[in-house]
Amino acid sequence: MKHSIDITTLFLDIGGVLLTNGWDHHARKRAAKNFNLELAEMEERHHLTFFTYEEGKLTLEEYLDRVVFCQKRQFTRAQFRRFMFAQSKPYPEMIKLVAQLKVRYGLKIAVVSNEGRELNAHRIRTFKLDGFVDFFISSCFVRIRKPDVDIFRFALDIAQTPARQIVYIENTPMFVQIAEGLGIRSILHTDYRSTCAKLASFGLQNNEGLINETS
Repeated sequence: MKHSIDITTLFLDIGGVLLTNGWDHHARKRAAKNFNLELAEMEERHHLTFFTYEEGKLTLEEYLDRVVFCQKRQFTRAQFRRFMFAQSKPYPEMIKLVAQLKVRYGLKIAVVSNEGRELNAHRIRTFKLDGFVDFFISSCFVRIRKPDVDIFRFALDIAQTPARQIVYIENTPMFVQIAEGLGIRSILHTDYRSTCAKLASFGLQNNEGLINETS
């Protein structure tokens, strides 16, 4: 079905859409178990400082100083960093879908994401996101993070696209609502199939049609 407004740009979250979340509660819980850390203390320290890291105001080393290496440990920083980075896994169907839509419709692709600089760089490089993403409006670059509406205003300025010509794919309901408040058409991502169907309603079908009907 062809939508009445031509969509020229996709805005995307990374964590929960293209990749797993980079350093969420589940990953930290695994880290606490793997490195024999006190989870409650780690979580408290994390929540006190992680927003600052995601806004690019701390390095990863400074974050680790505050959260993990605030006392002597029996493991190295390199070991812990490797564990952190290894928590990121791709959603291959979503990566393929976005890359196909970019080619098929000549779309501009912009990431609007909350990520710390080193994790962001690792995820971009490891999963070759820069092979199809044109702009990275990452919180660590612009020094603000969702839910601040200004990160979406930055994205609109950088993309130079009217809000009505954009579809935003995001897995957090509040962030979807904020983007919609600026006139950005948004999809609350829960799974590949439903997102394909919603994209098709905007006139964006993948190379196999509405949905790839493989089991």
